[in-house]
Amino acid sequence: MKAFAGSEKELTQSSLKALGAPNHPKVEVAWNRYYDHKELGEICTRIAKAYPALAKFSSIGKSYEGRDIWLITISNSKTGDPDSKPAMYIDGNIHGNEIQGGEVALYTAWYLTEMYGHVDWITELLDQKTFYIVPTINPDGRDAFIHKPNNAHSPRTGFDPRDDDGDGLIDEDGADDLDGDGEITQMRIKDPNGRWIADPDDPRILKRAKPDQRGEYELFWSEGIDNDGDGMINEDGPGSYDPNRNWPWKWAPQYVQWGADQYPGSLPETRAVVDFTMKHDNIAAFQTYHNSGGMILRGPGNKDEISTYRWEDLQVYDFLGKLGEEILPGYKYLVVYKDLYPVYGGELDWFYGGRGAITFSNELWNSFDYFRKKQEDERDWFGSQKDTYRFDKLLLFGEGIVDWKSYNHPQYGKIEIGGIKKAWTRTAPSFLLEEMCHRNMAFTLYHAYHTPQVSVDSIIIKDLPTGLKEVTAVIKNTRVIPTHTSQDVFSKITRPDLISISGGKVLVGGILEDRFAGEVREQKRNPERIKIENIAGMGAVYVRWIAEGKGPFTISVDAAKGGKNSKRSD
Repeated sequence: MKAFAGSEKELTQSSLKALGAPNHPKVEVAWNRYYDHKELGEICTRIAKAYPALAKFSSIGKSYEGRDIWLITISNSKTGDPDSKPAMYIDGNIHGNEIQGGEVALYTAWYLTEMYGHVDWITELLDQKTFYIVPTINPDGRDAFIHKPNNAHSPRTGFDPRDDDGDGLIDEDGADDLDGDGEITQMRIKDPNGRWIADPDDPRILKRAKPDQRGEYELFWSEGIDNDGDGMINEDGPGSYDPNRNWPWKWAPQYVQWGADQYPGSLPETRAVVDFTMKHDNIAAFQTYHNSGGMILRGPGNKDEISTYRWEDLQVYDFLGKLGEEILPGYKYLVVYKDLYPVYGGELDWFYGGRGAITFSNELWNSFDYFRKKQEDERDWFGSQKDTYRFDKLLLFGEGIVDWKSYNHPQYGKIEIGGIKKAWTRTAPSFLLEEMCHRNMAFTLYHAYHTPQVSVDSIIIKDLPTGLKEVTAVIKNTRVIPTHTSQDVFSKITRPDLISISGGKVLVGGILEDRFAGEVREQKRNPERIKIENIAGMGAVYVRWIAEGKGPFTISVDAAKGGKNSKRSD
């Protein structure tokens, strides 16, 4: 009896193609693991080498410790200058421990280049649009998280030294890996006056004692000692500022909000992104990646900014945010200041307020994915302790938790050390990482698709007495996002859209405000090039000229965030 009747060639050249990813990629990347800064750069280099017409690899600046802040630009350069096309900027990993944004951002660059020419929708997207992708804007924090002992929440900061406890020393008392296992876990000490007890179902879990219940333990949040002899532990670790409170939009000083640092843009990483994006008016969409909790966040970051987000722009936000909830099961479309907590000087508000572009921040990884069920408390962003420990038992086979073990502490005496490893709770486990990358990428691709796309829809020529011509042009924006958001228009962030005519001498030109009544708002200076304040999403503007000449006439539109297009009359 033969197990397989076909030839060996038939076995190795199956006609079934797996959907959703390239079957035979030019650039092989394992998306079930995390990469340090050097490895991210190496993957970018391989992508740019394999696809020179689609990818360009560069750096937008240096981190405090001198690492490059990598940029990979993705667009079909054969269909136009990438810097002249409507663009989307994507970054991740602003907080050192929130590394998975780097993988999602880089997966996007990889997927787009690999699928170009194989999927029509992707091909059209890169022919028309540009993606500026910065996988990590905190490479110092990323490498520290990956290569040094940490817990799941450290380091949030970068590594420019700061004196957190005001003792004149800098970064002298951070966490310590006391047992040398490469993890910063927790410390607990048996104490009948403590307010923590062991969970009877799983004694590894500590929970708060009830108000009338006798405690068993006192819990110390991070493993460490009093390095500087001031009676406190772990009070002055590396950096200890928040890079996401350092942006030049509605910044607030340190006494209002911890982490703001000295002034907006005081950090080299922040300045590098600001400088780059200020030079690229073609960016019409921004996406940043954080973790965790499964959220699609929009601004404002604080209630003082409610009026900045005007209703016309909120309609676009709501359309895309609700689409995101469909693409990302378990994720919620939320507003930072009312659904999370107040933020001043955040990257999210800078991109909208300062650059006038529709912007989202996704909090990656969701406890919904533990067992594909909704958490009882929707604000339990990392999942309930019981679900976290049970997932570790059933699917990670104990790999994510360090069991409690005795340790003789130099200050506290006999204690126990144990708890959750740095790679668990905030970061997705390896077997779910690629799905997280793909789904979040899909959301950003639809956002990018709906950046404005202008075109000259039609040209209507009417003969007038004395040989003059009435030339009317219909200019369309075929996507949901307008060529200028209301914030862009109000603050005059980017130049007006320009509609020009050639092929004859223009006598009069202007915007046709009521195309049915024929009312024209004349532009007296340079009527051959009409300035348009905005072209609405899925909308059109009508422009009319009176010109001398037989034609044909060529009409061109040039929108900083909507691209360029021309059409010639018959």
